[in-house]
Amino acid sequence: MFNFSKRIGIDLGTANSLVYLAGSGIVLNEPTVVAISTDDNRVLAVGAEAKEMLGRTPGNITASRPMKDGVIADYVITEAMIRYFLDKVCGQSRIFKPEVMVCAPAGVTSVEKRAILDATLSAGAKAAFLIDEPLAAAIGAKIPIANPSGNMIIDIGGGTTEAAVICLGGVVVHSSVRVGGNKIDEAIQNYVRKKHNLIIGERMAEEVKIKIGSAMPLKPSEVAKTEVRGRDAFSGLPKTVEITSEEVTEAISDITKRIVGAAKGVLEQVPPELASDIIDKGIVMSGGTSLLRNLDKLLTESLGVPAALAENPLLCVALGTGMALENLDLYKRSVSKR
Repeated sequence: MFNFSKRIGIDLGTANSLVYLAGSGIVLNEPTVVAISTDDNRVLAVGAEAKEMLGRTPGNITASRPMKDGVIADYVITEAMIRYFLDKVCGQSRIFKPEVMVCAPAGVTSVEKRAILDATLSAGAKAAFLIDEPLAAAIGAKIPIANPSGNMIIDIGGGTTEAAVICLGGVVVHSSVRVGGNKIDEAIQNYVRKKHNLIIGERMAEEVKIKIGSAMPLKPSEVAKTEVRGRDAFSGLPKTVEITSEEVTEAISDITKRIVGAAKGVLEQVPPELASDIIDKGIVMSGGTSLLRNLDKLLTESLGVPAALAENPLLCVALGTGMALENLDLYKRSVSKR
């Protein structure tokens, strides 16, 4: 029997959403931002176009992130966003509804899981599947998860950090903290306000993080500087200050400690048999925030276990979601369906 409906995997991230189309690979990578007209609740823009509007909208338009800490914060907007993705990939006149797999953090409640599945079905999916994020990340990072030996992955995204040990195709131990790239941006914003009396926007903070952010102090010869533009907290006038990478490391130290804490929490609960596997193989890092300079060194130093970046850290979860959807029989046990 022919199956004419498309199979789509969606990595609904707090910062970015990626869409995988079976047979074609990743076809969409957009920021998870939606702009809505407050007059008639109409969706005006989704993704990159909506992100351009963040912090710049007139009174009758709001640009917001519908996902908070990896789970749905605004059901209606999330549904509109999933519908936008499906329309973009399948075309608006869909004769055959697609089968859609979405990934969710391993620590979410059954209510939060149901909200994601319901939003996917309401957006026009024929069947909705849900897979745990660490599992999807491990599949995408080409870790042989079906083997009877333990593998550890830490997926550090925009809203959540998930550390998990995977063995025999399932998650054995996991720990999840609701900190990630967005909290790092917030920490930079707060630090610049306290130290330099300068109010900066979310996008400026993200720019600073990418340009000069580091999880550990850099060597004196490597210290970098960048200009930060914002509004003076006292005079209310535009102002520019210069900040160094050392200041950024200090600003984000609490967040990086919590990321290390999530990995520590998992290692403390791991059965001894699997612990020896992890010492041999090390920890695989995925997710956009794992690209933060020296975060792998910080994890290696703090845990005593080598940590290394996966091949495509940004794409791991989306690739894994798509691969699980293409091989549903293999991953049946690890997937919930609605």
